[in-house]
Amino acid sequence: MAIPLKLVKSTFQNFRHISSSAPKSDAWLSKIFVRKIEPTKESHSRMLSDKEVIYSLQTHNYRPDSKKPYLNNVNNMVQWVKGQDKLKDSVALVGSWTVNVGDQDQALHLWKFTGGFHQIDVFNHLTNIDEDYDKLRIEQGKLVRARHLQYLLAFSYWPQILLRESKNIYEIRSYALKPGTMIEWGNNWARAINFRKNNDEAFAGFFSQIGRLYNVHHIWCYESLNKRKETRESAWRSPGWDECVAYTVPLIREMHCRVMVPTEFSPTK
Repeated sequence: MAIPLKLVKSTFQNFRHISSSAPKSDAWLSKIFVRKIEPTKESHSRMLSDKEVIYSLQTHNYRPDSKKPYLNNVNNMVQWVKGQDKLKDSVALVGSWTVNVGDQDQALHLWKFTGGFHQIDVFNHLTNIDEDYDKLRIEQGKLVRARHLQYLLAFSYWPQILLRESKNIYEIRSYALKPGTMIEWGNNWARAINFRKNNDEAFAGFFSQIGRLYNVHHIWCYESLNKRKETRESAWRSPGWDECVAYTVPLIREMHCRVMVPTEFSPTK
C-alpha cells in the first residue's frame, strides 16, 4: 500500500524534531541532524555582523620562479595606497601572508575598508584611472597564475582584530557551507569561540558577501606548529567544545586549512 506523501513529510519532520525534545539518553541523535532555523526577514549579513566595515581577501597563485618580484610588486601597491589622500584612514592592509602548508606558491592579502562598499567604489575608481597603479597591475599579471577576490564581513561575535607584533604563524581554515546554514553556523560558533577566548590565537572570523558564497574563513595565530597542537588539544578538553563541533560538521560541504607566514610588509607579524 502506498504511503501518502503528506504522512511521510510529517513523520520526517517529527523525527528531525528529536534533537530539541529528546531526553539526555538520546542526546546523540541531536548531533546527526542540522537543527532547524526559522525563516527571517533580516539578511544574514545584518544578523551576523554589526559593523559597516568590509574586508577584501585577495588570493594570488604566483609563479614558482617569481616569488620575490611578486612580493615586491604587492609591496609597491601597498605603498601606492598609503600615498593616496582620498584613501587615508579608510583603506588599510591588515595582513599579508605566503602559504607554507597547503596551496604552495600562494599568497593572501587582507584589506580593511572603513565606510562599506562606498569606500570600495572610491578605491576601484582611483585604481582604474591611475596610470602608476595600472602599470603595477600589468606587471603583476605577468607574475601570477591565478587570482581571486572576496568581499567579507567580520562575524560580530569574533574578538576584535588585533595586530600582532612578535613573530607568528597563521592558520586560515576555510569552509564551504551548505546554502541556508550560515545563521546556524553563527549560532554555534558564537558559543564555540568562548571555549578559546582566553587564548590569544583567535585572529579573525569572516563570512563572504561577494565572491564564493557561503564561504567562511577563520584565521588563527600561533607561536609555532607545536603551540598550535597544544592549543587545539586543550580546546578538545573543554566541556562543550565537542558538542559545538558536532553541530557544525553537518553544515559543511568542503573545508581546508593553510598555514601561512607574514610577509615583510605585513602589518601583523
